[in-house]
Amino acid sequence: MNRSLKLRLAGLFTVLLIAVITIIPSVFQDKTPDWWSKYLSPGSLRLGLDLQGGMHIILKVDLDKAEKTTLAFAANDLKETLAADGISAVQTKSGQAKTVVFTLPNSGAIDKVQKVLDNDFTDIDSKLEVKEGSFPRITLQLNPAAVKALKKTAVEQSLEILRNRIDEFGVAEPVIVRQGEDEIVIQLPGVKDPKRARALIGKTAQLEFKLVADSTGINLPEVVHQAEDSGEWKVGEPIAKLNRAIHALLPDNTNLYFESDTDNDTGLSVQIPILLENRVLMTGDMVKDANVRIGGNFNEPLVSLDFTSHGGKVFAQVTSDNVHRRLAIVLDNVVRSAPNIQEKILGGSAQITGQFTHEEASDLAIVLRVGALPAPVKIIQDVTVGASLGADSIRQGLTSGIFGTAIVLVFMLIYYRLSGVIANIALFINLLLLFAGLAVLNATLTLPGIAGIILTVGMAVDANVLIFERMREEYSIGKSVRSSIDGGFNKALSTIVDSQVTTLITALALFLFGTGPIKGFAVTLSLGIIFNLFAALFCSRLMFDTVNAIRPFKKLNFFSLVRNIKIDYMRLTKFTYVASAILVALGLFSLVEIGLGKANLGVDFTGGSMLQYKASSDFTMKEVRNALSSNGMGDINIQEVENEHRLIVKIKKEEAEVSTVDEQITQILQDNLQERGFVLESQSKIGSSVSSVLRNKAIEAIIISLAGVIIYLAFRFDLRFGLAGAAATFHDVLVVLGICWIFNVEITLLIVTALLTLAGYSLNDSVVVFDRIRENMNKEGHGSFKDIINTSINETLSRTIVTSLTTAIVLTCLYFLGGQVIHGFAFALLIGIFVGTYSSIFIASPLLILKKKTS
Repeated sequence: MNRSLKLRLAGLFTVLLIAVITIIPSVFQDKTPDWWSKYLSPGSLRLGLDLQGGMHIILKVDLDKAEKTTLAFAANDLKETLAADGISAVQTKSGQAKTVVFTLPNSGAIDKVQKVLDNDFTDIDSKLEVKEGSFPRITLQLNPAAVKALKKTAVEQSLEILRNRIDEFGVAEPVIVRQGEDEIVIQLPGVKDPKRARALIGKTAQLEFKLVADSTGINLPEVVHQAEDSGEWKVGEPIAKLNRAIHALLPDNTNLYFESDTDNDTGLSVQIPILLENRVLMTGDMVKDANVRIGGNFNEPLVSLDFTSHGGKVFAQVTSDNVHRRLAIVLDNVVRSAPNIQEKILGGSAQITGQFTHEEASDLAIVLRVGALPAPVKIIQDVTVGASLGADSIRQGLTSGIFGTAIVLVFMLIYYRLSGVIANIALFINLLLLFAGLAVLNATLTLPGIAGIILTVGMAVDANVLIFERMREEYSIGKSVRSSIDGGFNKALSTIVDSQVTTLITALALFLFGTGPIKGFAVTLSLGIIFNLFAALFCSRLMFDTVNAIRPFKKLNFFSLVRNIKIDYMRLTKFTYVASAILVALGLFSLVEIGLGKANLGVDFTGGSMLQYKASSDFTMKEVRNALSSNGMGDINIQEVENEHRLIVKIKKEEAEVSTVDEQITQILQDNLQERGFVLESQSKIGSSVSSVLRNKAIEAIIISLAGVIIYLAFRFDLRFGLAGAAATFHDVLVVLGICWIFNVEITLLIVTALLTLAGYSLNDSVVVFDRIRENMNKEGHGSFKDIINTSINETLSRTIVTSLTTAIVLTCLYFLGGQVIHGFAFALLIGIFVGTYSSIFIASPLLILKKKTS
């Protein structure tokens, strides 16, 4: 064994040792010492929400509302400033949401008003209108620079406030990141109470202190009933709409609110109308601390407030000026309490009461302690996965992966004998490095990520198969074993690189333009491809050299499925082109149907909700359908997961904001089918605004991946190869899409992922044939171009069959054993393997002739 070989072996063992050290904290999380994780392996592989349970929420910050609120506060501040200078400004209707109009008492006040605006309100653009015979008017708007700064700071401030709330809520390792211009993504692994977490996250918590106005002579309940009877407002609609409807019946500068009151004997809560002055005396910005206390007449939880130094002074002044009046504490437009001020209150503290549970009081204290959100937020995507479903997903994913891998390993041993042992060791090295790479990146492993690993196993053998088939060819023409091994690695090098890089381009497009789990799949696939190159080209070669150094190979024993095949594929193109044209037409038709929304689109692309329930006993679809129909939900799509006691409920609605229909369905199942023991395991609620973004990203990913492949193939071969490869890929995607449409497979983001993965795999096959065509074109006496294509396909047919077979084995296991979640994903890929193999033989290469004729 020479020095070079020893150094390479030492280098490989060092890399493997580092990989093992890296992944140990991920495998033995509770048993690994802290110093190990801190100094030896700072990164670790985390389980995604779909594998351990938790929440994935996308929030949309209402920047328009933030702009309106900021302008309203500035306008109110200006009004009070002018009043202090003896100028009475009266606000009038502007007709525009982002504009405030004041009427001034006389033209003599114009210069003074303009001076105040220039000195103290630099964020406001103003426009003065003076018309003879009418009062001067001043129009106010936030200037563009202020609007831009507000939109930036509102999202960033919301993000920090939400992070503080979640930290105090006690979630381990949450993910809170900004997405796009006005969205925030929150992942909360291991959350036990999703409803409480959702309420805490979405609560705006605008805290205001206002005085209760004198409502003598006004029958407030009757005023509310009139608005309801006239249809101008109904219970549940915004309070602002009610106030617009009854504005003429209320005193100036007042608005109606509701105070919640709960009967301690019956537990029933009633909403009592109360009239408040518009002037805000204090806001939540003046709160320094908030804590839960037990007190009051009934020893109930309440929230104790401690004000800042400035807030304490303001509160003391407010209570001093308004003794014997009621001070309302308003939280998010609901009056929580309205105590009577008996005397001036010093000490800078107050209390909020209101029949809270301890959890409600605790969450309110958290919100007030860390601050109010600067703008309302809407939950536009809400995915919740229960821990039990995560455990099942892990079990099913591992079962399918282990079973599929075992079959592939056995096949390689039988087919390639000792070389198969080397290929299997290289596969294990590939997987070890893959998990180490995911741990270094602090990646989150999701169910699609497991699918990516399983697919990597199926594709990892491809590089070794290319090498072994080249060895077979070299050995068959009489070369020695050592020369055959050298020739196999040298001649397969460019083919391996080209085939793997084209798949990598597709994976990168998925990563750049994918979302959520698709990114995890792309990361897994990309790392698998990169480490596969290392395992096949370096590790396999090193093992062959090591075996030869210890006990040289006497001969190469390979099994063969096909021998001396001489099929004229070009003669079959008339039939294959017709068949492909029909299938592509079907694919185009299905694409149009999908675009029109007439296909079986998942909630990813339509908006709506998908709920998954686990029952404790057998149930029938008829009884579930009857229970939903009797409660007015007969149009909901339901699906049974056979042999798993699971029910999938889909509600597809075009809504800008996600509804709460899941709570109604859960209640119906629990009330009407109590003996079945339905428990909500997961829910996916997506607003239509999100679905349009996902759809656009999917289209971008397809276009970018195809463009990247054309450029790469044009660079490595020439433009006709790039165009032929792209055309064949487009053919495969459309054909598989059409087949999925025929079988009514639900079109989800995972199906799009499968189509893009198929694009990479299909190119992989085509590039192998292209590489052989290029090689044969450079040989003397190669015959016509048709002969070159036929010869090249026949020479690579054994490799094509073996690679397709091993990948199909793994995907078959994934389809039957991987579980319902990735059932459609596995189906699309499995069909795609056969379509991709067909197109690499009968479509991609024959298209080169058409291009050659026209060039």
